[in-house]
Amino acid sequence: MNRLRQSFSWWCFENRGVPATRLLKEAKTIGYHGVDFLPEALWDQAREADLMIVNGSGPRPLEKGFNRREHHAWLQDELSKQLEFAAQYQVPLVTVFAGNREGLSNDEGLTNTVLGLQKVVPLAEQKGITLILELLNSKIDHPDHQCDRTTWAVAVCQLVNSPNLKLLYDIYHMQVQEGNVTQVLTTNIKYIGHVHTAGVPGRADIDETQELYYPAIIRALGKAGYRGYIAHEFLPRGEPMAALRRAYEICDIGND
Repeated sequence: MNRLRQSFSWWCFENRGVPATRLLKEAKTIGYHGVDFLPEALWDQAREADLMIVNGSGPRPLEKGFNRREHHAWLQDELSKQLEFAAQYQVPLVTVFAGNREGLSNDEGLTNTVLGLQKVVPLAEQKGITLILELLNSKIDHPDHQCDRTTWAVAVCQLVNSPNLKLLYDIYHMQVQEGNVTQVLTTNIKYIGHVHTAGVPGRADIDETQELYYPAIIRALGKAGYRGYIAHEFLPRGEPMAALRRAYEICDIGND
């Protein structure tokens, strides 16, 4: 019976009273395969704990992305450096962002994003790394962000037309923005390269206190053929290691 591999986003659990070394080691003991958005200074510690660095954080700030041509040159330079370093650590994924609209139409933003990503995808292909374009909600957390609809993001993937560009589908963001999470995920499964979790409302623990039922989502992903990582990106209400353990248990279910 297949179980999806699990990861967690570092920024959600750091600086909460648990030293980095302990956090990494205990996450591995719980059963985690990897960690997302880990600062490069800690990559060696993650390897020592036998955790994969699953997802590099990509060029920041995320408000300035590939949807504007004036950003393409510096994004290409920065992403090239990150891909080189990520390849040394066998990081399979690196996140990229569309950026804020700032008056751009969706059509113009789409054209620019495709053009910019077409310039960097060949290096990702060469390094064996998949770029993942993250979907963010523009209703609450990231006002004006352009990549806030699955249909728009899928269009980017279709036009770039590379197996090394997929989507980071953040369940929290997309439940806030458009809902219908399970159907959207399964319908577009060929474009999904990574999945983030969090509770709605409030981006807290993925337990019975929120409106999403994660066991059903996990089973649906598996049945649809998803074999990537599930990465927890919620802000724990209580002790971080207990929250990480509970999230792992909720999602540690067979899906065949």
